[in-house]
Amino acid sequence: MRTNDAQMLVLCALTDGPLHGYAINAAIEQVSGHRLGPGSLYGALARLEAKQLVKPLEGKGRQRPFRLTPAGRELLEREAHSMARLSGRVFESAVPDRIGYLDRLAATDAARSYKGVMLDALDARPGQTVLDLGCGPGTDLSALAEVVGPSGRVIGIDSSQEMAEQARRRTEDLSMVDVELGDIHTLPLEDGSIDRARTDRTLQHAADPAGALAEARRVLRPGGRLVMGEPDWDSLTIDYPDVEVSRAYTRHVTDKIVRNGVIGRQLARLALDAGFAVPTVAPVTSVFREVQAADLVLGLQRNTERAVSAGYLPAPASRRWLDHLATEPFFAAVTLYVVVAEA
Repeated sequence: MRTNDAQMLVLCALTDGPLHGYAINAAIEQVSGHRLGPGSLYGALARLEAKQLVKPLEGKGRQRPFRLTPAGRELLEREAHSMARLSGRVFESAVPDRIGYLDRLAATDAARSYKGVMLDALDARPGQTVLDLGCGPGTDLSALAEVVGPSGRVIGIDSSQEMAEQARRRTEDLSMVDVELGDIHTLPLEDGSIDRARTDRTLQHAADPAGALAEARRVLRPGGRLVMGEPDWDSLTIDYPDVEVSRAYTRHVTDKIVRNGVIGRQLARLALDAGFAVPTVAPVTSVFREVQAADLVLGLQRNTERAVSAGYLPAPASRRWLDHLATEPFFAAVTLYVVVAEA
């Protein structure tokens, strides 16, 4: 551990009052998950005392308690304010509105890459009927309409009234596009009425992915095709010196943020169970080298705060994590799987 890290941990441990060495280490372990070695602990205390940031009180040997000096408390407050300013400049703290989030996600290089793979795999033809399951604000309806042409039909279905209304507004000049409010688990469509269907990051939020696939199988014509693009959030990797902190962040996203966090790896099996053939599974890995680009997709600060509240990350560790992500060379990657299923 870096010297300054050990000193900051000691200062944080003393914020509630004087403690002796063993109690300081116990407090550090409680909030960070790790104890300092004796050399690191007492070396940090000696350096802090020399800087007049802590002061020893009456006691014997290692039972001698230490307390924060006014200078030490002022340093902690400056660090907290500095981190708040840094986070505000680098990370987005407010939750974006759903439509705005989907729009800006669709504009990223990562989204354009996998959406291109999905469109090619769909292999829709002029005159065909294409179903967009969970169409959102209509992000991909225009591209589908261009493929099927005036003689074809594109049906967008979404369970959100807000999304469906926005999708209708965006496609009102496209006569071949219909947008319906509906549930992908109980589609308002006839058996065998669809040539092509797609889901784009929809099944990760579905209450019953297997049931949704069964419905897609029902409405597809024999020889029809379903193309699914879904992430496996357990594949999310973010470079950080303490690998366990990075893993804890990913576990929280997979366990708590996304309903079906590992749906990407499950798609082929679920499609086979629903009666499809699965000729193709293609991984598409998105790599982020800029923290702000990653933050647009991952919501790093707000999801770190949620991870702290849920007990996945201790608060001091989360502050060091965000500080590192904001100031050090950044790398993150996550894999989405494009699965082709044929009726």
